[in-house]
Amino acid sequence: MVFGGIQKETIALNEITMWSGQEDPNQEQLLGKEKLKEIRDQFFKGNLIEGNDLSQKLMAGLPHSFGTHLPIGNLLLNFDNPEGKIDNYKRDLNIENAIASVSYNKGDIQYSREYFCSNPDGVLVLKLSASQKSTLNFSVGLDLLRKAELNFNGNTLEFSGDMSSQQGGGVAFLGNISVKSDDGTISVENKQLKIKSATTVYLFIDIRTSFKSTDYKAICRNTIQHALNSNYEQLKQKHIADYQKIFNRVALFLGNSDTDDLPTDLRWLLVKEGKNDVGLDALFFQYARYLLIAASRENSPLPANLQGLWNDNLANNMGWTCDYHLDINTEQNYWLANVGNLSECNAPLFGFLKDLAEYGKRTARNIYGARGWTAHTMVNAWGFTAPGWGVGWGLFPPAGTWIASHLWSHYCFTQDKDFLRNKAYPILKENAKFFLDYMTIDPKSGYLVTGPSTSPENGFSYQNHGISLSMMPTVDRVMVAELFQNVIQSAKILSVDKQFADTLQNRLAQLPPLQISKKYGGVQEWLEDYDEAYRNHRHTSHLVSLYPFNQISLDKTPELAKAAKQTLTRRITDPNWEDVEWSRANMICFNARLRNPKDAYESVALLQRNFTRENLMTISPKGIAGAPYDIFIFDGNEAGAAGIAEMLIQSQNGYIDFLPALPDEWKTGYFKGLCVRGGGIVDLAWKDGNVQEALVKATVDHVFKIRLAHNVRHSQFYINGVLKSMKIGTNNLAEVTLKKNETLTLKYE
Repeated sequence: MVFGGIQKETIALNEITMWSGQEDPNQEQLLGKEKLKEIRDQFFKGNLIEGNDLSQKLMAGLPHSFGTHLPIGNLLLNFDNPEGKIDNYKRDLNIENAIASVSYNKGDIQYSREYFCSNPDGVLVLKLSASQKSTLNFSVGLDLLRKAELNFNGNTLEFSGDMSSQQGGGVAFLGNISVKSDDGTISVENKQLKIKSATTVYLFIDIRTSFKSTDYKAICRNTIQHALNSNYEQLKQKHIADYQKIFNRVALFLGNSDTDDLPTDLRWLLVKEGKNDVGLDALFFQYARYLLIAASRENSPLPANLQGLWNDNLANNMGWTCDYHLDINTEQNYWLANVGNLSECNAPLFGFLKDLAEYGKRTARNIYGARGWTAHTMVNAWGFTAPGWGVGWGLFPPAGTWIASHLWSHYCFTQDKDFLRNKAYPILKENAKFFLDYMTIDPKSGYLVTGPSTSPENGFSYQNHGISLSMMPTVDRVMVAELFQNVIQSAKILSVDKQFADTLQNRLAQLPPLQISKKYGGVQEWLEDYDEAYRNHRHTSHLVSLYPFNQISLDKTPELAKAAKQTLTRRITDPNWEDVEWSRANMICFNARLRNPKDAYESVALLQRNFTRENLMTISPKGIAGAPYDIFIFDGNEAGAAGIAEMLIQSQNGYIDFLPALPDEWKTGYFKGLCVRGGGIVDLAWKDGNVQEALVKATVDHVFKIRLAHNVRHSQFYINGVLKSMKIGTNNLAEVTLKKNETLTLKYE
């Protein structure tokens, strides 16, 4: 995190595996099927208060060494420049090449700084230069947040520490900062590197930890040595090429804005004052793609956490820590990946899921006496899969199911059968085994149910008490149905496990239906039509059925879609609604699915206006969930951008739907490179709200269906540039078979 400045520069250092804590074989209480039955009997008898109390006593997790992600500290540059008037200060982040820069004039000398973090070379690189020879003087020091030893060796400053011996444990680490200059002198003074009389200086920084690495020290030093031996321009161009091969896949233009030439912080201030800025909408979307690329590449050892990779030493000091929340936040971090043409960015999440599924087998066995695996609300880098220590928020067995659903989503977009066979299906199948063993029959209704479980992180009123746990909250039903359906489809695609798939199909028929509350007209949040304890609650977990899943849709379940709208209206019209960055991003996604462009765009604007800061990072506001101050949270950026994509294109209903929730503010524009299910990449241009031209490129052989607009005449269809006739079916759906790399072009009149 580059703060900028003239006399002093601060660069906050983070590394994704910098974790306190350690593996804990005693993270859960030993429960088993018999005691679980005793707890469930309380719920079935209607003793909900007793059932909740017993669940807290017998099922709460034991976080002896849970830990948190930790920031390392700050790199400090202090400059001793000649006297002179300061002007032409400029600081920017260019998201088209992932390079940050600072420049200014002091007297008649221009000073420049350039920063990039290279994925191919694994190093943070700084170039500092002066326009006049030998006028660059500064020191390099550290303000570390972790206990470390400093070691100086010529042009190198190393810092090292080991948290494993501390209470609660943690990783060992090594950081290396090396300086190279063609003409300046480098010395050590007052525990700092001192650079004098230089024209151009290069800094190379790497940090490695012992997380899953025994040779982290050698890797760190070799990385730095390679960078020192490399040409700066070659490092830079290699970095740009590596980044742009992913970032440049997508372009987005939503119209011209009269603030396009203003700095971002001033544009943001105008939005804060009530102005809409379509150019900033597009920048916000692309910035989210930049952030995900920066935080989650194929070789990242861990996925993006609650703060992505930008830990500011605030969230990790909160009660909810800087970890992986699986009751929505980590899922939202990756909603943009597939539609935003960033499928490789899923790789760290899937590696993490593989480990989580292994650790979760112990939790499934010890608590529930079940096969397969499960994970609950909060997990960490060390395999904590037990319920949270407060069951009201932490007893959520389908949390692992939710994050694992991203495996199936990835397949839907990529159609990668090798991925499905070797990575996705084994994890999903084992999770399905857990639910086969875990679920039980409700003696009152005859339905197959989960529980006790929470509808994160809400509760209901019962006998003048606020109750959190019940049997089969609606979100559990949604997760189990989604999981079983995905495993059934996977088994069919792979031609395996027919008997197992048939068993899941039979169990699907035993699940309760999604219900509409007779009291409120919204989607019912629990199996019983309870009164909400917190009508203003930020979570709407039961509406995952609408987004990101598709169990509620305007096409197939219009009455439930109407009820979903009523649920949203009821929440956001409450004068005390707990509006936060991720809940506001949810509102974009929900309203896009409901094809409600006005409300979807209002939430785009409000997300920027109320829950975004000058650097366009989203924040969770002070006072929500116990936060003593505003905290940067990654999920609002990613889920907000996913919602913007959902307003522009959808494919969850089996067909491609162009501009399903286009607001008046974006009446003319284009996008290139957004992805759809079935293995397609779409370019689209529109004017005055009407599609002008669409291009669909197949990444695999696939039969695509496209929903054509009713108010225009579709006269020209081309496949690889050759004019074709196309049959238009019911509901104005056109169907076309494309081979891999073939392109369908639709020109509208």
